[in-house]
Amino acid sequence: MGAITLIDAINLAMAWEMEHDDSVVVLGEDVGVNGGVFRATAGLQERFGKERVLDTPLAEALIAGISIGMASQGLKPVAEIQFSGFIYPTIDQMINHAGRLRSRTRGRIGVPMVLRAPSGGGIHAPEHHSESNEAFFAHMPGIRCVIPSSPARAYGLLLAAIRDPDPVVFLEPTRMYRMNKQNVEDNGEALPLDSCFILKEGDDVTLVSWGAMIFETLKAAKELEADGIGCEVIDLATVSPIDIDTILESVEKTGRLVIVHEAPLSCGVGAEVAALVADKGLFYLHAPIQRVTGYDAVMPLFKLEHDYMPSVNRIKGAIRKTLED
Repeated sequence: MGAITLIDAINLAMAWEMEHDDSVVVLGEDVGVNGGVFRATAGLQERFGKERVLDTPLAEALIAGISIGMASQGLKPVAEIQFSGFIYPTIDQMINHAGRLRSRTRGRIGVPMVLRAPSGGGIHAPEHHSESNEAFFAHMPGIRCVIPSSPARAYGLLLAAIRDPDPVVFLEPTRMYRMNKQNVEDNGEALPLDSCFILKEGDDVTLVSWGAMIFETLKAAKELEADGIGCEVIDLATVSPIDIDTILESVEKTGRLVIVHEAPLSCGVGAEVAALVADKGLFYLHAPIQRVTGYDAVMPLFKLEHDYMPSVNRIKGAIRKTLED
């Protein structure tokens, strides 16, 4: 296929699965005629028809509810929410029905649906279009929450999400939609859910991040190589459930842990990672765990946006601090 962007990889994965599985349908606001606000679904309606790529009303609770109904009756809906700020009306349907239906029916009915949405800041959008709200969905039993951080991982993880027998919330880092390109083979091969990806090996400190913050985390790790600091960089990828075994194995080797995410500090997924390491790997640690995150405040508009989000310098500062202890 050659080098493509993350948004192209999303489109490719949906097209592959629709081509090979007639039960896969796509729905959402402007996903058909217009190809989606970010063009993730461009060309799908022309290729697969209006019965499988459906434009919906501007009603996010309806989109989620219809998807749950479709999934319970044998379809595999992939629903798009235009912006992360519009995803909150879906929470009623997702927590009360999507995540519970398998348990409620004692396994007779599953909900193989994917709820896609852009996520995160860095694009100078209004604050309710720039939030990182993965913790909402990570806290819902019965639902997976996945965040890709590269075109190749977006392609493979979305394929896995569509094929999963249970609901998956798939949050796509908006800042990374067209940030860079990567060679992706359009071969239909899925990547494993519920697994971390080790992007860089190192012996001195473990860095755990996900989504768009992987970019800054890898950059900080590379810059510190010049000072002889070896950082092991782990992409969490599936933020619920957390692959704690991979993280613990790394922390046992390095003895230090820095967690990076752009969502607010309090009650975030990073807090859960820290708690799990403290619970299961406390005696591996040579220094306190450090977290580099957004602030416990509403994402500020435009000029202050980058001051809110973790920077390379903030990450490097946390790494140096944990190495001092």
